[in-house]
Amino acid sequence: MTETKSRSPEYRHAATVLGGLRQDLFHDVFAYRPMPPRPALGPLLRLLPPRPRELARWVPHALVVLAALFAMLFGVATGGGVIAVLLPPAAVLMTLVRPIAAFWASMASVPVVAFVSTAEWPWTPGTVLGHIVVMVVVAARTRPRTAAWMWACTLVYGIVMENATHSSSSFTTIGLSMGSAFALLVVTVVQVRRNAEREMTAQRTVTAVERDRRTLLEERTTIARELHDVVAHHMSVVAIQAEAAPYRVENPPPELEQAFVTIRENAVAALTELRRVLGVVRAEDYEAPDAPQPTLAELDGLLANVRQAGLETEKAVTGAVRELPQGVELSAYRIVQEALSNTLRHAPGATARVEIGYVLGGLGLRVVNGPPTGLVKPSPGAGHGITGMRERVAMLNGEMTAETTVDGGYEVTAFIPVQRTEEARPARVENASQEPTLTLPVDPA
Repeated sequence: MTETKSRSPEYRHAATVLGGLRQDLFHDVFAYRPMPPRPALGPLLRLLPPRPRELARWVPHALVVLAALFAMLFGVATGGGVIAVLLPPAAVLMTLVRPIAAFWASMASVPVVAFVSTAEWPWTPGTVLGHIVVMVVVAARTRPRTAAWMWACTLVYGIVMENATHSSSSFTTIGLSMGSAFALLVVTVVQVRRNAEREMTAQRTVTAVERDRRTLLEERTTIARELHDVVAHHMSVVAIQAEAAPYRVENPPPELEQAFVTIRENAVAALTELRRVLGVVRAEDYEAPDAPQPTLAELDGLLANVRQAGLETEKAVTGAVRELPQGVELSAYRIVQEALSNTLRHAPGATARVEIGYVLGGLGLRVVNGPPTGLVKPSPGAGHGITGMRERVAMLNGEMTAETTVDGGYEVTAFIPVQRTEEARPARVENASQEPTLTLPVDPA
């Protein structure tokens, strides 16, 4: 590590450059990369009938084959037998399946063809044409940096060979480099433009998705605000009427007064929860209430509340009671709350039992109620209570089941995993003699 940091910036830059050369021209030289047909989405291709349009997709392949034929004809004119005739076009055709290998094959064929032919050393008409075509096709199939590396390698290779043999050929390396530079520049410009269009299209797609998502969020925000305004208004009216109702009746019985008190307390509690959840979308300067979120420590208050509403409820806690993460505590409380609310709505007159099991791996919940026994007609299960409970459990990587019981009641069980930490210490043990319960019950929503 110290040696790497002590390297000079020039050394690191040179290492990066050589790494790019190795990646472009030496890594997976013989990799099989067949040239795909041209996409049928171009503006010109869409104007053609179906059959010609399908054939037009293979035009690049046909152009490569045509260039190979021209390189062969140049080799025939040069002379030198079968080797001088076939090597340049073979390198051109190789670009269709193994582009990087085709470049090195074209480089290797230059001295061989020059040796067996009657032309001057080192470049012959066939190798000049073939090598330019090879570089153009490989550049079109790879990236601009590869084109620069091929051009530089060709220039150095040609100059070394000319100086070593004192060649005076009319096809000089400088002339070849100038012609190939122009061709590679055109290919690079087209390739860069195509990549820019592709990136722009992708960016437009991402922008459209983000716009749709933002629109959806804005719609949800609007709905939340309307829900807050409407429900908060009606809950406030319910609380006020429940408080004023006993004064409208002369000598009301104590049971009636207590019922109205319970109604008002529930309305105020629901209004507080509603403002805590939905109030944050009202405005940027809205401040949410500072009241803490409910936990399992407040479960007795919840059970007392539902008992006042007429639901006979019992609680059983097993295992060593301990503090759990806030998200687990809140979700467990909400699950029990929703389960008991479902019992009140869908099983009037029934009894319910809440079981909480603290185990090493997490928290088990079970809420079960019996069948409805009262004269009140149960409310139809058309809400989203069960769905909301499943989402809470899934968010914490837990498991949950909700199903009817044999006697016609309903049971919701859930297990929420909790990773044990050093800070998680036992607080107290309730009903420690009982086996831990790892499930949670609720009534259908």
